[in-house]
Amino acid sequence: MENVNGKVAFITGGASGMGLGMAKVFADNGMKIVIADIRQNALDEAMKYFKGTGQPVHPVKLDVTDREAYKQAADEAEKVFGKIHVLVNNAGVGAPGKIGSAPFATYNDFDFGLGVNIGGVVNGILTILPRIISHGEGGHVVSTASTSGLSVVEWNAIYCMSKAAVSALMETLAAELTGTNIGASVYFPGPVATDIARSSTETRPDHLKNQKEEDMKAPPDHDDSAFMDPLEVGEYVLRGIRRNDLFILSHPEFKNAIKSRFEALMRAIPDEPVNIKRYDAIKNIGHLVYNPVYDLQTSPGKPDWRKK
Repeated sequence: MENVNGKVAFITGGASGMGLGMAKVFADNGMKIVIADIRQNALDEAMKYFKGTGQPVHPVKLDVTDREAYKQAADEAEKVFGKIHVLVNNAGVGAPGKIGSAPFATYNDFDFGLGVNIGGVVNGILTILPRIISHGEGGHVVSTASTSGLSVVEWNAIYCMSKAAVSALMETLAAELTGTNIGASVYFPGPVATDIARSSTETRPDHLKNQKEEDMKAPPDHDDSAFMDPLEVGEYVLRGIRRNDLFILSHPEFKNAIKSRFEALMRAIPDEPVNIKRYDAIKNIGHLVYNPVYDLQTSPGKPDWRKK
């Protein structure tokens, strides 16, 4: 989807952090933007910026776990701007430390984290992708995962699990959309200057809160001055959409971590000959032994916007 001018993008978690960075970059490149977010105060703050630019941006208050509300938000987006071309499943929550770990987390912790990080992506795809397919003009779906979905971080089991699931979903979707005019990408950010820790605490519904108050406190603020600017995230994601990349990565600092994980997988393969009879029996079951969707990924090279 090289030409994005005039196209409509629906971005969840779009009122702050990475989502807002994407919205600003997309708008600067001629797109019409719907920013969907669960926090009205964040939407109001974001719109102060866009009203100053005069760019076509429309705010929608949305809990991505609410399927009926999602449908209504999509209807509103189409009423305001017309056909949706790009869906960015960016809304997400974190759960570091005890409430995010496998040994100590509660059912509430898992239900909250997975409900937003996986359920919200599913709801976005099932709500908006059929609309993109039906209008026939082409489009793109991007979902935000994390480098933590490629190389795990201890005491973040819920987050790592959810982001690995998002990756698998988007890789499969890309294969299933092969040959159409709709692309699919998964974005793996590293540290970005966002307020995810605080917003995750603020947006957690009462029925999924833990009984122990100390388990519900937002983690202390940290120095994120060296983290990536959300505007640069927007540039990476937009480039990925234009290139129809399967994988969008923005943090070369994680190259060795990702490499070590996949080398560990290769070492784990049994050192024995392939069972030819078994191979022949399974090779025609979809793309079980080899999927050509991965061959389509090329190197994007150096970031173009740094040359400007």
